[in-house]
Amino acid sequence: MLDFVPVFSYSYSDKNVLLRWEIPSRKHFSFPKKESKSGIEKRERNANKDTRPSAKLSYARVSVQKACFVLDAIRGKDVKTALGIVTYNPRYASTLIKKLLESAVANAENNNQMNPENLYVAECFANKGPTMKRVKPRAQGRAYRIEKRMSHITIVLDEK
Repeated sequence: MLDFVPVFSYSYSDKNVLLRWEIPSRKHFSFPKKESKSGIEKRERNANKDTRPSAKLSYARVSVQKACFVLDAIRGKDVKTALGIVTYNPRYASTLIKKLLESAVANAENNNQMNPENLYVAECFANKGPTMKRVKPRAQGRAYRIEKRMSHITIVLDEK
């Protein structure tokens, strides 16, 4: 049981004495512990987990906008067509996405026992990652900020 003690405090703005109630010592005070999640709740959450094969590349040194140009080109295509698109795309992001797509296909084969001929790119997106801030010296003692952006690229496959 917590004991509350009246504490007087003075307010100088309106010359009134305020009465408030405080806990005298916080040393022996602890919040009630939360009930731990039961195994049933965890099983339910895991049952709703997405089982589609996927691959994620975190902290890719390419901006989200540049990665999305390539991702938009392969979204909804079958894997063989998507690999052809990224192989002959001249953008730097296409080399990263090609490796990621090959990794997602390998995950589908080894972990989910899926046939690579039946796979297509169900989802592909790039989320914003951290930004490295750099300084470029300019004339007359000025400095311009250079932002080197990163992204997290995800590819999710599915069977037709």
